[in-house]
Amino acid sequence: MATNVILPALGMSQDTGKIVHWLKAEGEQVAQGEPLVEIETDKATVELEAPASGLLTHISAAAGDDVPVGQVIAIVLTAAEAAETAGQRKQSVVPPAEPTPLPDASQNGQKRGGQPRPLSTSAGAELNGSGTSVASARPSAVAASLLASRIAAEHRIDLSQVKATGQRVQKADVLAYLRHQPAVEEGQLLPASPKARRLAREQGQDLAIIAGSGPGGAVLSADILAAVEAEKAVPPARIQAIPAPTPATGEASNLAVSNIWRIMAERTTQSWQEVPHFYLAREVHVSRMIAWREHLKSERGAQEVTYTDLLVKIVALALRRHPRVNAIWDAGKIALLTGIHVGLAVAVEEGLVVPVIHDADKLGLREIARERKELVDRARGGKLRPQDISGGTFTVSNLGMFGVDAFNAIINQPQAAILAVGRIAERVVPVNGQPAVRPMMALTLSCDHRAVDGARGARFLETIADSIEEPLGLLNGA
Repeated sequence: MATNVILPALGMSQDTGKIVHWLKAEGEQVAQGEPLVEIETDKATVELEAPASGLLTHISAAAGDDVPVGQVIAIVLTAAEAAETAGQRKQSVVPPAEPTPLPDASQNGQKRGGQPRPLSTSAGAELNGSGTSVASARPSAVAASLLASRIAAEHRIDLSQVKATGQRVQKADVLAYLRHQPAVEEGQLLPASPKARRLAREQGQDLAIIAGSGPGGAVLSADILAAVEAEKAVPPARIQAIPAPTPATGEASNLAVSNIWRIMAERTTQSWQEVPHFYLAREVHVSRMIAWREHLKSERGAQEVTYTDLLVKIVALALRRHPRVNAIWDAGKIALLTGIHVGLAVAVEEGLVVPVIHDADKLGLREIARERKELVDRARGGKLRPQDISGGTFTVSNLGMFGVDAFNAIINQPQAAILAVGRIAERVVPVNGQPAVRPMMALTLSCDHRAVDGARGARFLETIADSIEEPLGLLNGA
């Protein structure tokens, strides 16, 4: 049966995805698991794979289109369905009718010299005086993409009034029509995401006076939240009196940012504003972990294991012991997550992406190292797949390789916590009452106080610290 190609939701807060480039053309045969299209989301640029083998048809979104999550962007037909569709198309093509001699007037029951009556055809056309077929004037449906039709229906637009720039009406055509409307009634003609409209109603915001940061100037939920915060920060009577800031020297130059960077900025702002962060910091002695890694490196032919791989394993097993940290705050309730999927913050040119090592508590160190390397390579090459960045339950952000001693990380919503890891450095510490130099590492745990309280966060961090200082104890008991 036909299989829909659906734009996936790669995060609970994702509204749309942008079509970057189709890797397969309409009418081309595809195999299940083969990359079909590159999609830019709020997390990364990913390759969406074919959900089934067959013929790719009904592509409804072009490169550059922003498509709502859950939208069908193409259909894959089986070989039988493709053949049936081709047969139906062939049958639907009506060859031009050959001129038919006009019958004698006497055969039509008319007097000689009278005008013959037109002869009806089965296709709803009729013959003109020269005997050729003329189609009857019936209104035909406007050809439009699924996304264009949805936007038109949402804004109550007659598609026949929209001028198409191509063979059919696209989303850009509908948005262009909206922008040229002389009047706006109750914000209905303003491009805005459904979530933004709902927030605007709840917060009493007027869409007409909010500058949209989305595609084509569309208002997004982040724009509504920013407007609400601006009202709280500045009394309404003084808003107009505040002058716009000007550069101290020279003129400012604007730097174009990618969609990933823009949405990363929106998400971190939203997390910082909505999540009650608190931080727990601790220094740990890492001599045993260094020796552990050196032992693993001595094994010839094995996948190289990094400190990040060791930390992923330690964190995953600690989450198994402390399930309240492997949770999310969901509409006033704490939802405990069954799988332990550890995300790794990876810096790429376009922004920050968080590929996920799924079921990290069940994987061996070599498996974690292999998967981590593949994920990082795909992230830096812009080849991440949807499953590579979805489902994370906890995040590790390691800036030790950049010489950072310690830092506080912003929680990756909707997760309940994130671990920030600094560099390994020799420091003077007390050992049996005497100063000694030891390799130390700083850990900072950021927690969502709605899901994790201080005591639970402290016990979780203690388990991590104990496992780093004596790693074999945790792994042997796993």
